[in-house]
Amino acid sequence: QVQLVESGGGLVQAGGSLRLSCAASGRTFSRYVMGWFRQAPGKEREFVAASGRNGASTSYADSVKGRFTISRDNAKNTVYLQMNSLKPMDTAVYYCAASQALVVPTTPGRYDYWGQGTQVTVSS
Repeated sequence: QVQLVESGGGLVQAGGSLRLSCAASGRTFSRYVMGWFRQAPGKEREFVAASGRNGASTSYADSVKGRFTISRDNAKNTVYLQMNSLKPMDTAVYYCAASQALVVPTTPGRYDYWGQGTQVTVSS
């Protein structure tokens, strides 16, 4: 099955930037819609961004629209999340996920594979 490994998390001041990466195993990476979710302590896992199979179609949560950018490089089996203008409310564990859905889904239940998560902490 598909294995996903996130990296790039860390501690950053408000207003700063981070770039998360998610490396996927297998030769069928381009068949999957890729998404990013995040979960803060005591909160539900929430949708952040997603990218269609060729990267042309993207979707963003209203809370990150204009600040975050999702992209993918199918040749490298990697999806990225560029996070700019970070706010303390962005603090969470960020998860990469892969979906076999025909369209770009925004709910966790539509994703089939998940990474282990990477911590992002934004200080005020």
